[in-house]
Amino acid sequence: MTISDKLKKARDFEAHYGPFITDKNRPAFHLTPTIGWMNDPNGFSIYKGEYHLFYQYHPYETKWGPMHWGHVKTRDFLHWERLPVALAPDTEYDRNGCFSGSAVELPDGRQLLMYTGVKQVREENGELRDRQTQCVALGDGVNYEKYGKNPVITSSGLPEGGSPFDFRDPKLWREGDTYYAVVGNRPADGSGSVLLYESSDCMRWTYKGVLAACHNQFGRMWECPDFFELDGRYVLLTSPEEMTAIGLEFHAGHGTLCLIGEYDRARCHLDRENVQAIDYGLDFYAPQTLLTSDGRRVMIGWMQNWETVGCQPRNVRCFGQMTLPRELSIRDGRLIQTPVRELEAARSYQILYRNVLLNGMTTLQNVRGRVIDMTVKIRPASQSAVYSWFKINVAGDGEHMTTIRYKPECNTIRIDRTRCGFPHDIVNVRDFVARPRGGEIKLRIVLDKYSMELFVNDGEQAATTVIYTDVSADAISFESLGSVVMDVEKYDLLFD
Repeated sequence: MTISDKLKKARDFEAHYGPFITDKNRPAFHLTPTIGWMNDPNGFSIYKGEYHLFYQYHPYETKWGPMHWGHVKTRDFLHWERLPVALAPDTEYDRNGCFSGSAVELPDGRQLLMYTGVKQVREENGELRDRQTQCVALGDGVNYEKYGKNPVITSSGLPEGGSPFDFRDPKLWREGDTYYAVVGNRPADGSGSVLLYESSDCMRWTYKGVLAACHNQFGRMWECPDFFELDGRYVLLTSPEEMTAIGLEFHAGHGTLCLIGEYDRARCHLDRENVQAIDYGLDFYAPQTLLTSDGRRVMIGWMQNWETVGCQPRNVRCFGQMTLPRELSIRDGRLIQTPVRELEAARSYQILYRNVLLNGMTTLQNVRGRVIDMTVKIRPASQSAVYSWFKINVAGDGEHMTTIRYKPECNTIRIDRTRCGFPHDIVNVRDFVARPRGGEIKLRIVLDKYSMELFVNDGEQAATTVIYTDVSADAISFESLGSVVMDVEKYDLLFD
């Protein structure tokens, strides 16, 4: 298999410079790029019994550039083996980038990657535009050869009014002998839609219909769609651009959207029954899922957001990380997310407190750390007791901290990283509404050096945020205005 000069250059670059970024400069178990820049997860799939993950990658700088595909694999979602760069923008149809896509194992044993090829063209009015098409490459889990008849889906496969310049991020899956793909597109009304395609061999594709459309209700262009069946319902995940804030459910900017409903196969259309955000924190975008060998639907996302990517620590050699993979389910018509169960094998040194009465501020002996899994349950001290708010402060050192606050009167949770070490003034606070439980709440917090992932009430909501506080800041404290009773169960997380 011939390797292009561009791909060889990228592989040589990461092989030479990547080892200089030691484990002490990386999170303990969240995936980071070998070197340079990382954004969207791609090709999250099973191949020959292992879980493969690719990602949008620019090895030469810690900022977005001509997109390559980085590559790793894992057996447990926690320990990642780094593999060579899989794709580089080295052909005429993808010369300006190999954008996001997906992967599937073919019956003949090869792994197929489906991605968006980007070619910049000059319009009649002189404007430069990115023309986007869908392409495939085939390989053995390490080396991939682009199909000689790429692209496999072009603007001729778009519905009337569909934009060839906003046509990207195919998510591929197989049902029996048939392959399907959903692709994000911008239709004539200028908002977002998800298109459905069908194929018998992944090379020749037929447009089937509009699976779902925005109609200017939830943002504009819908990026990175993913569509799957879960607990008897159908779920569409997508990441809208230019969202307008809607209450405390959706924030402004690049957002996340989960549609749950019934799939009408005859119409190739998802009839939505519930609409919600996927993640309620500050740093989450472009998630992708796979179905594990034991039947779990597992999701991973890019732990960053486009509004804050220019805010980086000084002198970093790699930037961007993925979330902890999460198991998905449906409960009461809503999407539920919990950390993959494999994380429990990394738990050590249990610290357990029961029925701690709190009114004011306190710390608990041995409850501290920056690589931990901690669950806190809070309830009123008595049936007649009313408390105004409860806080957990993590990653503290007297000057810095990141805070989770719960206000039972309005059932709101606030994530506040204003004092987490960011060197710039950016968006640092996010509020969202929890489901009412009479002043009781359960908060599971997973910390990994430079991130905090919060899971509310056994996964009813998740909220993700990046933090930059020095890892020596490991204090944890608890506060309340009014009397509460809390239980705390904390584990250190240890990895070989």
